[in-house]
Amino acid sequence: MLGAIIGDIAGSTREFEQDKSFPTELFPVGSHITDDTILTLATAEALLRRNESITYGDMYYQYANRYQGSQYSYGDRFLTWVKQSRPNSLAPAYNSLGNGSAMRVAPIGWFFRTLEETRAEARLSAIPTHNHPEGIKGAEAVASAIFLARTGSTKDEIKEYLETEFGYRLSRYYEDVRDDAYFLETCPESVEEAIIAFLSSKSFEDAIYKAIALGGDADTQASIAGAIAEAFYLPQHTLENVRTHLTPEQVPIIEAILI
Repeated sequence: MLGAIIGDIAGSTREFEQDKSFPTELFPVGSHITDDTILTLATAEALLRRNESITYGDMYYQYANRYQGSQYSYGDRFLTWVKQSRPNSLAPAYNSLGNGSAMRVAPIGWFFRTLEETRAEARLSAIPTHNHPEGIKGAEAVASAIFLARTGSTKDEIKEYLETEFGYRLSRYYEDVRDDAYFLETCPESVEEAIIAFLSSKSFEDAIYKAIALGGDADTQASIAGAIAEAFYLPQHTLENVRTHLTPEQVPIIEAILI
């Protein structure tokens, strides 16, 4: 989960820049959390409060209302959904295939004991807003990659599973993907690219830098690549690395998931 947040922060200063140069630091001047972190925390709290019948949709609605401001860069359709929703009466899902379903799913990849449970919960987390088949697929694929990485699968095994189960084209060379990449916020393109950034990486940091250097939706792609890379590389980053970017009420949610 920290990998998703660190990736979000690292990519935040380039979110709309389409800059394909390689970064040199995870926490550049001016970096901050965006909607990727906010909604990842919402997913985490939904998991922690499962026994209270709290749904993923409830948490997405609550967090989006709690954390408002242009720095979060919520998608327009998601904000419309939030405005149309009410407590205990959420607006209908809007058939989105955007990468929002994939950017917020990281806690699910860590929470469950089986791949089947992980995929089922990832689907549930997408459905309140991103109920298009591609939106659901993006969430399932990222959660599956995290689960496989944290349970000891090799990159080749992760790649084969994602290609077989989800039809992603992961055999392309990163350099070719980077040459062709541009700003897209949809699952079919940006999730696939972020996974390729991870597969081609040599370290946790390298995965994030490669995702940012795609020149696309930098914070979200770095968040996705960082989430998978954390599970695979188990880097030595701790909550202290990101604490200054968080509010006091956000920290306990992360601590509870990390236990």
